[in-house]
Amino acid sequence: MKKNVLAFFLLVFVALGWIAAQDPAFSQFYADPLGLNPALSGVTEAPHLALNYRNQWTNWNGGTAYLTYAAAYDQFVGRLNSGFGFSFSTDDQGAGLVKTTRIKGSYSYRVRVKNEFFLQFGLEAGLGQMNYDWDRLIFLDQIDPLNGPVDANGNLLPTAEQRPKLAQLSYFDVGAGLVAYLPKGYAGITLRHLNRPALEILGKNSNLIEGLPVFFSFHAGWNISLKEGNKGRDAAFLSPNLLFVKQGAQGQINGGLYAGFGSFFAGLWYRHALKNPDALILSAGVRKGILKLGYSTDLTISQLADYKPGMVHELSIGIYLSESERWKQNRRSNRYNNCFELFR
Repeated sequence: MKKNVLAFFLLVFVALGWIAAQDPAFSQFYADPLGLNPALSGVTEAPHLALNYRNQWTNWNGGTAYLTYAAAYDQFVGRLNSGFGFSFSTDDQGAGLVKTTRIKGSYSYRVRVKNEFFLQFGLEAGLGQMNYDWDRLIFLDQIDPLNGPVDANGNLLPTAEQRPKLAQLSYFDVGAGLVAYLPKGYAGITLRHLNRPALEILGKNSNLIEGLPVFFSFHAGWNISLKEGNKGRDAAFLSPNLLFVKQGAQGQINGGLYAGFGSFFAGLWYRHALKNPDALILSAGVRKGILKLGYSTDLTISQLADYKPGMVHELSIGIYLSESERWKQNRRSNRYNNCFELFR
């Protein structure tokens, strides 16, 4: 038990030390297109509402160690050849120990390069707020290698860190993205925190950070049709995908396969951190009418598994409110971009 508690406190400390170095991310990245790239705003053509929930490592802190919520709406406006989106997200670490809330708007513009080759440019801007429960923070100078951060009576050991006047901060944030695609394949890049917003609540006194590091991601996929369906859609398909993320000293590579069979879909993914294997990801779900439901779990394969952190649960809900006239026309003319099937 003491081993698990110490591991949790150490992990919290590491998370705090890198709090400005890594954004939260969903394993079902395809169910959170605005979280993946602002250039994907309106990529579903139909007005789209996305809801996402992630509960990571349920054996720690009563099952509330790391919770992430997100909600987003986007749609494509044909007469403007543009996509618009709005998103809200909350990342809660340690049941309120560190809580980050973000609100942002996104815009994309589509350009036909040649025939069926398109580029879609995206911009995003928004506000973020970080709140810290200072009295619960654990710093390195408080952690005893044998007994953890508390004394024999259960009291926290003292720290030399100075308490700030206000344990929260707000910041303005901007980002950009680009997606290039053909009917069967796509590739995109995302750059976030281009203005390097300062997060000084922990960094000002200790000189640990000079601003939120730029977030970079590269993502790509291909659609392999196994059986053609009606209305331009594939009744069965495979979609291999790759996602690379780098922010500060942190990074990861996700590679795997997404498969659709009629109303059902499933996926198998492998995630590798920059220096070690991280997790296998299993996902499954169903699409019926305007509703798409998905579930995934991460199977930890790193050394962290020795501390039995518990399950990782992730739920996604996609609601496609209606089909635009542009989408219907593209289907009728066989110009439906099947490379985005996993996002729909």
